[in-house]
Amino acid sequence: MNIIPPNNPSNNPLPLVSRPHGLARWLPIISVLRNYQRPWLIQDINAGLVLTAILIPAGMGYAEATGLPAIYGLYSTILPLIAYAIFGSSRILVLGPDSALIPIISATALPLANGDPLHAIAIAGMLSILAGIICVIAGIAKFGFITELLSKPIRYGYLNGIAVTVCISQLPKIFGFSVDANTIWEEIIGFGRGIYDGRANYMALAIGLACVIIILTCKRFAPKISGVLVVVVGTTAISSFFDLSHRAGISVVGALPQGLPAFQIPHLQPVEFKTIVSSAVAIALISFADMSVLSRTFAIRGGYKVDRNQELIALGLANIASGLFQGFAVSSSASRTPIAEAAGSKTQITGVVSAIGIAIVLCFTPLLLQNLPQATLSAVVFSAGLGILEIEGTWRLYQLRRFEFVLSVVCFTGVALLGVIQGIFGAVVLALFAFVWSAWRPHYAVLGRVDGLKGYHDILRHPEGRRIPGLVIFRWDAPLFFANAETFCEQVIRAIVTAPTATKWVVVAAEPVTDIDLTAADAIAELEKTLCKAGIDLCFAEMKGPTKDRLKRYGLFTELGKNNFFPTIGQAVDIYIQVNKVEWHDWHN
Repeated sequence: MNIIPPNNPSNNPLPLVSRPHGLARWLPIISVLRNYQRPWLIQDINAGLVLTAILIPAGMGYAEATGLPAIYGLYSTILPLIAYAIFGSSRILVLGPDSALIPIISATALPLANGDPLHAIAIAGMLSILAGIICVIAGIAKFGFITELLSKPIRYGYLNGIAVTVCISQLPKIFGFSVDANTIWEEIIGFGRGIYDGRANYMALAIGLACVIIILTCKRFAPKISGVLVVVVGTTAISSFFDLSHRAGISVVGALPQGLPAFQIPHLQPVEFKTIVSSAVAIALISFADMSVLSRTFAIRGGYKVDRNQELIALGLANIASGLFQGFAVSSSASRTPIAEAAGSKTQITGVVSAIGIAIVLCFTPLLLQNLPQATLSAVVFSAGLGILEIEGTWRLYQLRRFEFVLSVVCFTGVALLGVIQGIFGAVVLALFAFVWSAWRPHYAVLGRVDGLKGYHDILRHPEGRRIPGLVIFRWDAPLFFANAETFCEQVIRAIVTAPTATKWVVVAAEPVTDIDLTAADAIAELEKTLCKAGIDLCFAEMKGPTKDRLKRYGLFTELGKNNFFPTIGQAVDIYIQVNKVEWHDWHN
């Protein structure tokens, strides 16, 4: 999206967001290149090089965790980075293999492959293609609206959950050993057991802690210096010079396989497609839920907007590209995106540089990072996890909106203990329940006239307010629908019963009522009949046109009578006083 100055006579200084047109609508990279600034290039290249050093071992590690050969993790990184750079609307989002997808891919591909690694690769590739097709179709159908359910408390909880999960998962590696775990509890127990059993490597720990301190120090006091690049280059050089892998027994990345991925359409049996479709749907849902939160969060932090439907399309095309070039399903990365941000990334050119960097390493220098300590990589990821913590925002929720704070905690707990999709889903369900509850039991008020104030006001907030004899002015601050229609009728009758004088008219101040469903309309009809038997007229004031149109379609407008609808409360009061010859002295300005 382009930021353009407004063209209006008031010279409003606020910028307007223009939607790209033509080819730029489908290829956001065009808008990026049109508005690209020369100083950004050095920052994007620097961030891309830093990211390359992280993506190589990360991709290999995720592939091994999935049960596939390590090289396929790099194949799953190169093409998705380029695809997203072309089609994605986020400026710095990093796509690649992700821990949230590993259980689904491994649980689907490995049993079907029956020990055949090539067939497992084909199944994983087809999973990626099918998930990508689902995402593209959803984006074209504009299903990106589901991101509107991801409020700020949910984003905070998600980021905090991811941050804690990432940091805990990296602790064993910083201490120089590994833990075989699938949940955060297994990570914690495995880490404690490893320390108790004396598995810690203190040289690795020294390297890891030093790297964390350097990265955080650079971020705090010298933000123009990439602490990540400093520690990657520095520890690789030290490890190589002192041969720490042999002398100190630390784990290093090792040599990379050589070569680029080839175009290859995965071949599966028809019966296998039926088995993997449900897994592909799950991958699409998880990856988009993960990506939508992350892209919106970093867009807000960066002061720009993302096109949610275009994000779906970009995610889908990235997965299709991965599957067609011997890769597996990918998603956004909550650990590597902050690294790109911290390294100074400005646009998706960072991703292109990283993809080119990985390709060059695979083709020409597969031994370049063979002595890079694993503790360094873990320190980088650990620091990135600390960087995405939203402590200040969460504390603000606690101070100002306790229920939204609870939403954030629910999301955090779910993400940390159950998984990304479970945590987000639980928080969204709770948020929807809160919305339904507020509409089910909304605010309502009986209105009166307050001397010195224009209009009519809640007599509970203004006890000095005067009420017109025989008239109840009742305001309902919500749409009327099946869940609250009965409550509305009950509260109207209660307002009549508790009125200081015998009621002749009830005027519903209906401006806040933005909709009335058929159940509520029938309830109003029954209420009108009940009031009519008691000699009380039911009227409405300030009802919006679209809401009134619904009553006309229901036949209720005719049943109540045109004369029972007033454009303003003031006019309804004037007619009431005139028809019922009520003595009433209003205040004057």
